[in-house]
Amino acid sequence: MSKTYIFGHKKPDTDSVLSAIALSYLKNELGEETEARILGNINKETTFALNYFNLNVPKYLNDVKLQLKDINYHKGFFIHDTSSIYEGYQLMLKEGLTGLPVVDEENTFTGLITIKDLSHTIINENIEDLYTSYENLMLVLKGEAILKFDSDIIGKLIVAAYRSTTFIGNISLNQDMILIVGDRHSVIEYAVEKGVKLIILSGDSEIKKEHIEIAKKNKVNIIRTPYDTYHVTRLVGLTNYIKTMLRSFNPIKFENTEFVDTVIDINNKLKHTNYPIVDKKNKCLGLLKITDLSEKSPKKVILVDHNEKAQSVEGIEEAEILEIIDHHNLGSITTNNPINFRNMAVGSTCTIVYTMFKERKIAIPYKIAGALISGILSDTLILKSPTTTSKDIAAVHDLATILNFDYKEYGMELLKAGTSLDGMSKEDVLYNDYKLYTINEKTFAIGQFFTMNFNDIQKELSSYVHVLDEVAEANNYVLVALYVTDIIKNGSYVLYNTKAKDIMDVAYETDVIEGYFVEGCLSRKKHIVPEIMSIIES
Repeated sequence: MSKTYIFGHKKPDTDSVLSAIALSYLKNELGEETEARILGNINKETTFALNYFNLNVPKYLNDVKLQLKDINYHKGFFIHDTSSIYEGYQLMLKEGLTGLPVVDEENTFTGLITIKDLSHTIINENIEDLYTSYENLMLVLKGEAILKFDSDIIGKLIVAAYRSTTFIGNISLNQDMILIVGDRHSVIEYAVEKGVKLIILSGDSEIKKEHIEIAKKNKVNIIRTPYDTYHVTRLVGLTNYIKTMLRSFNPIKFENTEFVDTVIDINNKLKHTNYPIVDKKNKCLGLLKITDLSEKSPKKVILVDHNEKAQSVEGIEEAEILEIIDHHNLGSITTNNPINFRNMAVGSTCTIVYTMFKERKIAIPYKIAGALISGILSDTLILKSPTTTSKDIAAVHDLATILNFDYKEYGMELLKAGTSLDGMSKEDVLYNDYKLYTINEKTFAIGQFFTMNFNDIQKELSSYVHVLDEVAEANNYVLVALYVTDIIKNGSYVLYNTKAKDIMDVAYETDVIEGYFVEGCLSRKKHIVPEIMSIIES
């Protein structure tokens, strides 16, 4: 069973991270195999919650793009370099493939053999030299072992095609020769006395006992085969080690982590049929036939706290989305198949996950209760946000009972942890809780930062605006705004890129200067995005 990744949006906030952790626990309790992930660095508030309840930071997920390891290529399809040419040919015929990766004894990739290479060898080449093994000869020639002294068989082939007297009188044999002979005892006697490397007895020919004794003394290897001399001469060359055929030692190959779209781009230029697949250590994993790219197993994912493509992981369009759990308006993500889409008008995704625990009658352990209550208190501003519903309130009260603590006191500690500017750059503040939205092919960005002391930001107001201008210009966004929310004063201070002043003036029906305070503006979902979106849409 393949693992399913559960994650929230880019620039993760407490609700997105903690809802992923809690949902992963629930899914695993139900027998699924899931893992919570994050798409970016977690903020101070989220860090506080994780540390408070002794929860691990989820691993980072860079992308869910299709990789070669997600493709059903021919895994384990390769041949060792000491296998015979004959074995390589038979393997390709059996699998219907036209390429065969060659590996050494440690499975390190050494080269590629093609059916064209093999055909040339089988049909055209006149094999005179043999570099093979005793085992390969036995296998290909269906041999019977008479005598064996060497594993490697290296030598020059010769066939006893003349009359015995002519052969003995004119052919000089030595220890580097491999003789193919029938039941010609005088030639066999001559060969064993000269100590040839190997005698191949064709046609199941007999050999005299005295000749075997001489062969033992001179360490002559002997194999008997049922094939006649003609067929032996045709087959013996195919017993050679397949590494003897290697011509190209650096063919195009791909690591199994390579992105499929990269492979397609390269293949559009090269037009090859097969590509060896290796790991990072150059160990061969198999062969990719270019038509295999249609047989894919995309990564399985569940999205929480978002359903906008721009807010999700890189390559989301290549993944198989199994489920979406969210409390925002419907976004731009589409799926190829029907999925479970849980969208509720509540203040936090953690409230939805809490509801799912109750529906499935799964007990909520202490740490997971801490995760859920942290997400709800963060997104509802300790139940003060206008997005807060009766379901959020009921969930917090129940979770606080499990945790046996004062949720208001914990909530204030949680929010305070996220409002500190210590060690944060202007970009850190903007991206602390940052989301992109697209409508009518126009994209705008809204960052939100909670503080109890706006003066620290106001002192460097022009620097913050400069950062907003740079982000808007670099990405061609129609608006980049930072809402600095003060939960004590029950409102937000607005900063925006200079060119977007007209949008802000229309949205708030007044002359909106940088740092303008919007009373009652606490929720991005209810108070900010709808106002901005209606202006950009018009």
